[in-house]
Amino acid sequence: MDPMARHDTLMFFMACLVWTTCSAAPTQCHFNSQALCEYDGKQYSMGESWMEQGCVQCTCLHPVGVGCCETVHRPVDFPPWCEVRVESLTCQVMLVMTSDPRLPCIPGEDNNVDPRHGALNMKLEG
Repeated sequence: MDPMARHDTLMFFMACLVWTTCSAAPTQCHFNSQALCEYDGKQYSMGESWMEQGCVQCTCLHPVGVGCCETVHRPVDFPPWCEVRVESLTCQVMLVMTSDPRLPCIPGEDNNVDPRHGALNMKLEG
């Protein structure tokens, strides 16, 4: 690959990193100049992408390396009695109760009391 094409490829990947990092929901990206364009026994060529385990999409930037970014946008502002769960097959994000992950956690005015204190449906007087 000529130096100009290599430079253009790097600039494209860096622009993707900036766009992803500056979007409303944070994601993480990384670039590995030593990585090969291979995953799960399959070879990829320049510009081809694949989905790795953990909802990470990678793109072959041969011969300069491989760039990968999370595809999941995790919520960052939720009550401490909630936790984020990511379904690994569908990459769907769910906010669930820490005490019982089978139950959804819906933060808001009507659900602003920590359920560990036994006051889930009780309104605070004040």
